[in-house]
Amino acid sequence: MNLFLKITLLTFFCFNFCFQSFAIGNGRQAKGFTRCDTLRGSLRDERTCYDVTYYDLSVTIDTAKQAISGVNKIYYKALQTFDVMQIDFFSNMVIDKIEYKGVVVPYKRECDAVFVYTRKELTQARGSEGSLEVYFHGYPKVARNAPWDGGFTWKYDEEGTPFIATSVQGIGASLWYPCKDYLGDEPDSMRISITCPQNLTAVSNGQYEGVEKNEDGTQQWKWFVSYPINTYNVSLNLGNYAHFEDEFTYSDGEKLKLNYYVLKYNLDKAKEQFKQVKPMLKCYEKYLGKYPFMRDGYKLIEVPYLGMEHQSAIAYGNGYKNGYAGIDFSKIGVLFDYIIIHESGHEWWGNSVSCKDLADMWIHESFCTYTESIYVECLHDYKTALRYINAKKNTVGNRSPIIGPYGVNQEGDKDMYSKGSLILNTFRSVLGNDNLWWSLIKNISDTTFKIKNVDANELLAHINKYTGYDFTAMFNQYFRYAAIPTFVYTLKKAKGKEYELKYRWQTDVPNFKMPVFIQTGNGKNQRIECTNEEQTLKMKLASPSKFLVNENLIFINVQNTSTKAEK
Repeated sequence: MNLFLKITLLTFFCFNFCFQSFAIGNGRQAKGFTRCDTLRGSLRDERTCYDVTYYDLSVTIDTAKQAISGVNKIYYKALQTFDVMQIDFFSNMVIDKIEYKGVVVPYKRECDAVFVYTRKELTQARGSEGSLEVYFHGYPKVARNAPWDGGFTWKYDEEGTPFIATSVQGIGASLWYPCKDYLGDEPDSMRISITCPQNLTAVSNGQYEGVEKNEDGTQQWKWFVSYPINTYNVSLNLGNYAHFEDEFTYSDGEKLKLNYYVLKYNLDKAKEQFKQVKPMLKCYEKYLGKYPFMRDGYKLIEVPYLGMEHQSAIAYGNGYKNGYAGIDFSKIGVLFDYIIIHESGHEWWGNSVSCKDLADMWIHESFCTYTESIYVECLHDYKTALRYINAKKNTVGNRSPIIGPYGVNQEGDKDMYSKGSLILNTFRSVLGNDNLWWSLIKNISDTTFKIKNVDANELLAHINKYTGYDFTAMFNQYFRYAAIPTFVYTLKKAKGKEYELKYRWQTDVPNFKMPVFIQTGNGKNQRIECTNEEQTLKMKLASPSKFLVNENLIFINVQNTSTKAEK
C-alpha cells in the first residue's frame, strides 16, 4: 500500500480499530455479569407485561450548565394484567415524579431500572391501554470520545457557538431520557420536542413540525417520527445550522425528501460532498429496496463527532472527506465518503431490520458493512468489490464470537463489522447463485424483515428456507465461535504430473460441511465439497506451486501439512 506514509496507515488502523471497537458496547470490557446487567438486558415479567406504542418526549437543553430537563409520556398496551412495570433511566439522573392517570405513583430504583407501582386500584388489565408521564432532570453522562464512549457531546464550533449532539448506541437511550430501554420493543411512532436558546437550531429524527419562540429567549423545535424507532436512534443535534434540501426520484417516480443540516461556514463543502447521496440511493434501491422511512425523509446532520446511524437523522462528522477521515486500506474506499455510505446503509440494516437483543447487534453491523461492498460492486464491478471486502481481513482478530451473550445487554466481538461482511461474502460464494443471493438480500431488507425486529435463529431459518441451502453449520461456526474454519490439506506427488490431494475441515462445529475453491494453474476456480472427514482428490499439476486455494471467495485459514519431500 503505497498511497500513504506508514504513519498515516497507522493512524487509519487506529481509527478503524476504534470505530469497530464500538461494537463491544461503548468501551465496556469483558466482565462477569451482574444483576444490573440482567435488569437492563433481560425480559422479566415487569417488561413483558406491556408493549410501548408511543413516546412523547419533551426536553429542555441548558447549554451553559450542560444539563437537561423534561418529561417523557410513555404510551403502552398491557399484554398481561399487572400492577408493577419496569422502565429504565440512568441512576445519575433525577426523576422528579411519575404520574399515571393524573395520579403521582410510587417507584423504586435499582441500578438503572425503575419499577413503577400503579397501585391495586389502578391495576392495568390485559388488553387495556395506559400511559405514564415521567418528569426528570439532571446532568447526562458526557461522551469523552464519541461515538465510542456514548453520551452527550458538548462542544463549540469555530465561531464559539454551542455545538451539541447525542450518541448512545450500546450504552443505551436511558442515559438521557426515561424509556423501556430494550431493543425488542420499539414505539410505533414518537414525537420529540426540544427547547433551546434561540441562536441554535435543534434537529431530531423524523419530520419537521415547526418551531415556536418563547418569551424567555428560548424556542421549541418539534419533530415527529411516523415509524417504529430504536430507542438509541433517537437523537438531539443542536448547532448554528444552515439548512438545504433536495429530493431523490425513485425508478417508479416516487420522491424522497433529502434534508441537510450543516454548520453555516461548511455549507459550500457540504453541498459538494453530499452529492454522493443520490448515486448511493440509486444503488441501494437496486440491491436493498427503497429507503425504508419514506414519509419521514432522509437527513444528514453535521455533528461534533465522526458519525452515527440515527434513523432519518444520520449524524455526519467525517470532515467532508472521502474514505474514513480521508483514509482507506483498500484504496477503493477513498473514492467515497465512508460515513455517508456506511451510516446510510444502517437505515436498512439496524434501523429497519433490527435485532431484539444487543447480542445480535451483528445483524446491524455485519450486513451494513457488507453493504459497503455492495455499493462498490454497484459503482465498479464484482472484482473490485472482492478487493474492497478482502482488504478488511487485517482488522479481524477472531478472539471471541460475533454473537454475544443474551439477556445481559452485551454485544458480541468487534469482528461483527469486517468479519461479518467477509462471512456474508462467503455465503454468497457457497450459494453460487448470484440471482438468488441478491433476491435473498432484498427480500430480507425490503420485505420479510422490513421495519421488524429479528433474532439470529429467525434470520438463519429464513435464509435456509429461502435459498434451499442449509447454512446452519456454517452459521454456527462463523457466528457462534471465535475461530474460522481451517482447510487442512496435504499435496503429494503420485506420478509424473499427477498429484494426490488429501483435505478436510478443522472446525469447532461437528459434521461441518462447506465447499472450498481451488485453482490448478489455469486461473479457473474449481469447487470441491469438503467435510471434517479426510477426502482424497487426484489432479494434474505442472508443479505444486500451481495449486492454490482461493481465499478471496471464502473466509478461511489454510494449513498445508505437506512435507518437504511431498512438495
